[in-house]
Amino acid sequence: MVLYFKSRCGEYTLYMGKDKYENEDLIKYGHPEDVWFHVDDLSSAHVYLRMKPEMSLDDVPEDLLIDCASLVKANSIQGCKKSSVYVVYTRWKNLKKTSDMVEGQVSYHRPDNVRRIAVEKNNTIVRQIEKTRKELYPDLAKEQSDRLHEIQRGKKQEYKRAAKEKQVAVMQARQEKEARSYDRIQGTEESLLANQVEATADATAAEEYEDDFF
Repeated sequence: MVLYFKSRCGEYTLYMGKDKYENEDLIKYGHPEDVWFHVDDLSSAHVYLRMKPEMSLDDVPEDLLIDCASLVKANSIQGCKKSSVYVVYTRWKNLKKTSDMVEGQVSYHRPDNVRRIAVEKNNTIVRQIEKTRKELYPDLAKEQSDRLHEIQRGKKQEYKRAAKEKQVAVMQARQEKEARSYDRIQGTEESLLANQVEATADATAAEEYEDDFF
């Protein structure tokens, strides 16, 4: 079972496993947009934020960070008793799981990409979030597979669009080049014709002069 919540603004989904065994599935079947939250140096739930596509950690509003940090603090046996704790968070794809780790334990591929935030006890925020709680039994593997296929389709469509734009640009450049070449040829022909007309006029004038002379 997975517990789902809505952020206070209502635009984002937060979720977490009910126990450490479900946390293992969440670690395994996350989405590229997911951000993982955990109380630093204390046992706690694993809370995830599902960002919108194309968002980065820098794009996450401060109020949304507070929502996630408050929820994970409230679901820490030791952390919930403290007036404040530090919460670490990072992208799901930065989580590293090895075979020698116990259930719920993780490390990071890039520790430098882990961020830290201080959060104070705030029951009001937690109660607001808890009111949106839903208990569901999703097929996490299928949801992840569907999302990855959706991303792949988007990349293919973007590749086709970029390739088509490039093809159109090449055709336009070729047409412009041909038009410039045609203009040069036409200009040359007109210049030659003008020279021929001028030469003919000069010859005619010379003949008329000779006729008048004789």
